[in-house]
Amino acid sequence: MGIVKISDALHDDLRLASLTMTRSINAQAEHWIKVGMLAELNPELTYPQLIKKMMKDNALTLKEIVG
Repeated sequence: MGIVKISDALHDDLRLASLTMTRSINAQAEHWIKVGMLAELNPELTYPQLIKKMMKDNALTLKEIVG
């Protein structure tokens, strides 16, 4: 596990989103990172399609999904 430095503004956004989505700040950041990576790899998919893909592939690691 490493430390990622982000702007104060993004951290504030993470805090608000994590409260709204009832996730920890770290879990919210991880969610956004996974969605962002999948969106870059699958630009033709909508957000709901990306979430469906994540749910379908939940048993796999991100490395297995991407690879």
